[in-house]
Amino acid sequence: MPIRNHASIVAAVSLFAAGCSFQPKYERPATSVAATYPSSGIYATQPVAEPGRSAGGLAAADIGWREFFSDPRLARIIELALINNRDLRVAMLNVAQVRAQYQIVRAQLFPSITASAAEDVTRTPKDLSFFNQTISREYTVGLNASWEIDFWGRIRSLKDQALEQYFSTAEARKAAEISLVSQVAAQYLTMLAVDDLLKVTEGTLKTAQASYELTELQFANGTGSELDLRQAQTILEQASANLHAEARARAQAENALVLLVGTPLPDDLPPGRTLDAQDLLADIPAGLPSDLLTRRPDIMEAEASLLAANANIGAARAAFFPSVVLTGSAGTASLTLGGLFKPGSAAWAFTPQITLPIFQGGQNVANLDFAHIQKNIQIASYQKSIQTAFRDVADGLAARSTYDAQIAALERNTFAEQRAFDLSTLRYKSGVDSYLSVLTAQTNLYAAQQSLINARAARLTNLVGLYVALGGGWLQHTGEAPRPADADTDYRAMRALKGASPQAAPQG
Repeated sequence: MPIRNHASIVAAVSLFAAGCSFQPKYERPATSVAATYPSSGIYATQPVAEPGRSAGGLAAADIGWREFFSDPRLARIIELALINNRDLRVAMLNVAQVRAQYQIVRAQLFPSITASAAEDVTRTPKDLSFFNQTISREYTVGLNASWEIDFWGRIRSLKDQALEQYFSTAEARKAAEISLVSQVAAQYLTMLAVDDLLKVTEGTLKTAQASYELTELQFANGTGSELDLRQAQTILEQASANLHAEARARAQAENALVLLVGTPLPDDLPPGRTLDAQDLLADIPAGLPSDLLTRRPDIMEAEASLLAANANIGAARAAFFPSVVLTGSAGTASLTLGGLFKPGSAAWAFTPQITLPIFQGGQNVANLDFAHIQKNIQIASYQKSIQTAFRDVADGLAARSTYDAQIAALERNTFAEQRAFDLSTLRYKSGVDSYLSVLTAQTNLYAAQQSLINARAARLTNLVGLYVALGGGWLQHTGEAPRPADADTDYRAMRALKGASPQAAPQG
């Protein structure tokens, strides 16, 4: 049969089989969470928009982190981290690696064609040769082709699996960037909180030093007791120890921030804001839990992994059926180099091969069972990622609704402790009370100041966490078009290539 007839039959069969696939129909698993977030009890009181600083009803995923954070110093540090952080760089390289793996698998759908040229030299013993020709040569030049016809969709299923793995890795890289923005902001806020704690401790130490010198003078003059002196010394030494501990914590907090940024902090950073002046957007709407399915990259990563496992079942099922491989070659052959391209030197070969699995010791059955188990694992992981996201948002909403009232109470408590300390000091100097009342009042004031600073830092950190939990942190500016999950994060390059089309996902 002529080659073109073979090709026609193969083309017809391949077209007929193109729609054959054993992949199960994908249905998104149940979310297993409530349809809405909690809204009663402590959840009922949520912050309202502040003048000039409002989310304007925009979802977190639509708000750029430059608009969410108002501190220019923090914004610059985040930008440096997105350029230099090594973990984010590894996440981006993982995307490139999986993209290459996808392209390798996809290439199996197409024929493999190679060109070859060969010289075959053979020596035959003289007793076995004809006409005493012990050396014979054969020259060939031609094309070789091999193609596995994907009748049952095995290769297409593997291609789909590789593509979904690529999407999963891309979403993981997106989650890594969002997490980096959150971690840098949280660490920056921690540094500011330690700065405030240092100021409070320095003030307490200064006051304690003055009190100690006064009691020491009174003790030397015989008008004060050693008990008062030692009580004054206790708070002095405690404040001194705290100052050293907080100075150490400040240095370590900056070291942690430098590690996240991936480069030493430059000297030309813009001026920053204090902890009290961190005006973060506090009125971002929560939306619905179903919104998280398309706004949280960790959920989208889990679903892509589930789709990859679903496609792998199709490949495992197709392994039970015959595989068809077409192999052929066409070219010229001659006993002499000069005769390769003379008339009559054409040569071709066509070798179709069908392989049918008969007995493999249960390997195919085990592979199919393995594929089903993998899918079930991914279903559970997907549902758990949704439940985790729901909890993240619910915890953030519970904290957002209570921190303002807590901080207001702590501010009133700090004011009261300050007045108590001032009055106790006056009464002690007037000889009405012992130094123990001053010591107690100063200890309570110091603790109240620390609690207020820690609560302010926790409130801000929670707002950052809630912004990220709702899917924010991917956009740089509000209103810009969302970037693909595998987009570059080098903002210097992005500024240089402003207006260029983003990197596209592999086509399949």
